[in-house]
Amino acid sequence: MDLTLHADYSLRVLLYLTEHRDRPVSTQEISEAYGISRNHLVRVVQTLQAHSFIKASVGRSGGLSLARPPSEINIGQVVRKTEPNFRIVECFHPETNTCRIAPICKLRGVLNESLKAFLQVLDGCTLADVAPSEGIAPLSNFLAIQKANLQPSISSQR
Repeated sequence: MDLTLHADYSLRVLLYLTEHRDRPVSTQEISEAYGISRNHLVRVVQTLQAHSFIKASVGRSGGLSLARPPSEINIGQVVRKTEPNFRIVECFHPETNTCRIAPICKLRGVLNESLKAFLQVLDGCTLADVAPSEGIAPLSNFLAIQKANLQPSISSQR
């Protein structure tokens, strides 16, 4: 099962904002830090703001920040609000299901239990639980190193 980029980027934005709780952060900064499209990020930010995970302020000193402490932001809730569907297989959507064995298949029940277990694990975690901890290189330092490693050196461009 793959989470959509929307859910993935939502979690990344929240992690970035967790590290930078001391100041508002621009979408441009997050976009550059992760190397992802700012346009896509704007939609992610709108979703996070609509569900009160983050707040946005405008103006010269504006930007994004967490709407509440990381310990109060549940990862399961974030994924449920940012993932458009959890249809692991076709038969999870009765209106479009064309599976011929659906009436006798027991796989759907197993997959449904697996999905419940997946979400239950996420429900047991907060943003504070998954953010890089003290003693580990800050996320922004790690991202800067990764970005530098992706940049071709001057000598390799000759």
